[in-house]
Amino acid sequence: MELIKIICAILLPPLGVFLQVGIGKHFWINLILTLLGYIPGIVHAIWVIAKKK
Repeated sequence: MELIKIICAILLPPLGVFLQVGIGKHFWINLILTLLGYIPGIVHAIWVIAKKK
């Protein structure tokens, strides 16, 4: 399941964060980062997924 979350985080960062933590603080932060720049959204999503193991 972690591999699927990481793939989702690369393709669509907010989806990867949503699968990990649901709609909460990290989801909205990631959505804003993704809208401001795709790469910051990916970095944040992978960080959230790796941190919540």
